[in-house]
Amino acid sequence: MELSRKLLTIKPSATMAITAAAKAMKAAGEDVVGFGAGEPDFDTPEFIKDAAKIALDKGMTKYTDVAGTPALRQKIANLLKRRFGLEYTADQIVVSNGAKHTLTNVFQTILNPGDEVIIPSPYWLSYPVIVEMADGIPVFVEADEDNEFKVTADQIEAAVNEKTKAIIINSPSNPTGSVYSKEELEKIAAVCKKHQLFIVSDEIYYDLIYDGTHTSIAMVDEETKALTLLVNGLSKSYSMTGWRVGYVACDAQIAKVMKAYQSHTASNANTMAQFASAVALESDGSDIEIMKRAFDERRKRLHLLINDIDGLSCHMPKGAFYIMMNISKTFGKRYKGEEIISSLVFSKLLLDAEKVAVVPGSAFGADEFVRLSYAISMENIDEGLRRIKAFIGALE
Repeated sequence: MELSRKLLTIKPSATMAITAAAKAMKAAGEDVVGFGAGEPDFDTPEFIKDAAKIALDKGMTKYTDVAGTPALRQKIANLLKRRFGLEYTADQIVVSNGAKHTLTNVFQTILNPGDEVIIPSPYWLSYPVIVEMADGIPVFVEADEDNEFKVTADQIEAAVNEKTKAIIINSPSNPTGSVYSKEELEKIAAVCKKHQLFIVSDEIYYDLIYDGTHTSIAMVDEETKALTLLVNGLSKSYSMTGWRVGYVACDAQIAKVMKAYQSHTASNANTMAQFASAVALESDGSDIEIMKRAFDERRKRLHLLINDIDGLSCHMPKGAFYIMMNISKTFGKRYKGEEIISSLVFSKLLLDAEKVAVVPGSAFGADEFVRLSYAISMENIDEGLRRIKAFIGALE
């Protein structure tokens, strides 16, 4: 019996072995410092949890409109107007089961077989897989570390051909923490308008910027906005990763097609979570600021400690809660006779030797790096970097 040839080509993440090993070591009682966290280490604010309880008590346990409750979609539209001056109506919003589900809907909606999607590299590891599952072809454009891991308009122009359908912009970025400026986005938008490319703008970390403010590429002008599918959610800003509420704001016709697709694949997002999300979007942002200040202190500490170790380096990220640590100077060195030839080998040896878990950069198309999350305590940051320093010192 033959299974789907398309799905059989999808390989499990190369990071899973490291993650599984770290979890097994922790379960066995070993003292592992994990830098792999892709979610805030803060609890969901109490007022949001209370809202979900109210929803349950009121019997809000049935289906909603496929695209989300009218109340939540209007709150999202209000937020985009208040924060960025972007005008959207509720029928231009589709709420899904997290931003990853939203991205899946987006590419299923806009791609035909053989369409190419430009993906700046380093990239969030699910982008190419989601594109391929929609019968698209990922085209990677390498961003230079010296340019803070951001691609330029000229690089995008050089990658465009008759098959190019869309580009992904992720700002602030997972895994690099890079943030595109207004001027950079304007230049990228000019290329997209010239070639009429869809712009899939993943802005899930928009509230977590430490230097400057967030600019959405949809803010450039009305033509750019019409080409943009603005993807966001509540997972990172409100520490609601498990609540699974994401959304897209886009052209009404695209939203209509996306709603039809979602009606056959997932129906609506969790009803109680939608009610709580509408309440969250009305908050004054004080809980976000508390979390943001803590992340800011941690990123500065992590940046300082990494650059204090001979053979390692990193750039200061401006957003999200990740740092890409350059490990290229360790390639060719050995630990107990085993040569470091890749980020995966580096990560395995580090975990075995010092019980520190990091994410191999190969998962993000950047094998000379590993990703460290600072969504962990300051104490664990200090202890983890002490162990990493000891590991580097033991290399031959």
